[in-house]
Amino acid sequence: MKLNEVMTENPACCFDTTSLADAARMMAEFDCGSIPVVDAHDSRRPIGTITDRDIAIRAVAKDKNPLTMIAGEIMTPNPITVPIDASLKDAYEAMEAAQIRRILVVDDKGACVGILAQADIAMNANAKQTAEMVKEVSA
Repeated sequence: MKLNEVMTENPACCFDTTSLADAARMMAEFDCGSIPVVDAHDSRRPIGTITDRDIAIRAVAKDKNPLTMIAGEIMTPNPITVPIDASLKDAYEAMEAAQIRRILVVDDKGACVGILAQADIAMNANAKQTAEMVKEVSA
């Protein structure tokens, strides 16, 4: 099975200047918990990621007002990526090594073209592979 067969293609992306409120609305609209933060609309090179958990932990739990904040204030910078031509095995091994539940997929120009989530692998890999990945990421 190929990476592009199981990943979410063309994910919604935001910029480091996007308000947290807008990022949260995007998560609601696209039914996702993570949004890649990219450098520009045309290049879509990932510079970070923002998750619903980031909003809760890095803003709300620290008594900051998320309605006045932007993605760049709480994003996780320098996201781990895999190339679109990587194997599914390479992608989940990269996720295991970094202990992350989602990984960004980039094309040959470095543009974000997809997201591979643990759930995507669980739905498409065999039970042993899924169990191994969940164990490693959760360790």
